Amino acid sequence: MRNFTASRVETLTPSGIRKVNERALAMERAGERIIHFEIGRPDFDTPEYIKRAAVKSLEEGEVFYTSNFGLMELREAVAGKLKRENGITCAAENVIVTTGLSEAVFDLLCTILNEGDELLVPDPVWLNYLNVPALLGARAVPYSLTEENGFEPDLDEIQKNISPRTKAIVIVTPNNPTGGVLSREKLSALAGIAAANDLLVISDEIYERLVYDGARPVSIASLPGMAERTVTLNGFSKAYSMTGWRIGYAAAPKEIVAAMNKIHQHNTTCAPSFAQRAAIAALREERDEVALMVREYQRRRDYAVAEINGMEGVSCLPPKGSFYIFINVKKLGISCAEAANYLLAEAKIALVPGGVFGKNGEGYLRMSFANSLKNIAEGCERMKKALKELAANKK
Repeated sequence: MRNFTASRVETLTPSGIRKVNERALAMERAGERIIHFEIGRPDFDTPEYIKRAAVKSLEEGEVFYTSNFGLMELREAVAGKLKRENGITCAAENVIVTTGLSEAVFDLLCTILNEGDELLVPDPVWLNYLNVPALLGARAVPYSLTEENGFEPDLDEIQKNISPRTKAIVIVTPNNPTGGVLSREKLSALAGIAAANDLLVISDEIYERLVYDGARPVSIASLPGMAERTVTLNGFSKAYSMTGWRIGYAAAPKEIVAAMNKIHQHNTTCAPSFAQRAAIAALREERDEVALMVREYQRRRDYAVAEINGMEGVSCLPPKGSFYIFINVKKLGISCAEAANYLLAEAKIALVPGGVFGKNGEGYLRMSFANSLKNIAEGCERMKKALKELAANKK
């Protein structure tokens, strides 16, 4: 029998995050107690008022398709949020609701990239920004985020990487996996580069609410002249602990939204109706739930950073945003993949090798502190012991 799989599927790299997760789950099924630091999933429950809105929607029979673009009420609420909180000039017609941020990324890149086009992406970066261009026959061109630069981009490198085929530049702030947050000054410089080279900017802001030490994230679309050349991507998974609800959105010039909808129509038709109602409640009824969550994340971050920087052979910068710590393991003398495998096998803690996020992720491990402080404390103690044993075995 012939191979029925399309050759373009071979361009996709399987998720390195899920690979670690599947191995950890298999070990749990075999009776091991694993501490999970690999998945970017809040460990808090979805706020009760959001769940009540979904239940009410279901009980009232809202179980049918909505507009492909999403409920007008939700699109208006998102536009209002972007104006009020992000300073982005926006109306409902500039918003499309998607089945999570992942679908928004897929739909957008399918909309803007022709075969042979180039897309500037941070390195390291979430894998979707590498895989989807490859699937489309386009090319993701990396620009470096390094610890030496505080995980901020080098503007000269970005300028050098621009070619006649460059269509857009991706920025992710707060960043996954580094936890970096771009300053207004850096974003202004990036905006200047985009305008001078007539590039579209794709701004992934899914972690915008998860920031620490008084950091104030800036939306590049709020800067002068940028609303017409920026697509802002966001959603409800991280801030409201709604990863399983699959609600995201894109805010963009209306012609891009209309074009994205052509892909969206054939992809998922519409986001779940009752989940859209829940998202409306999230935007309208939030009180202090997110702030309390962020306060707890900061407590966990501070503890984990102090513990890691006291361990043998590893170090980290305190992340300014997201719920990830990017741990430098270069002094261990083994690859990040070997370090992750060793810590999972010996310490029973699951971390993601930084290499899955790109070349500049080599030598790092990504640790999610979206876990209880108790588990973080135990995981750090296990890591410290395992690293001591690793160092002793090398002597």
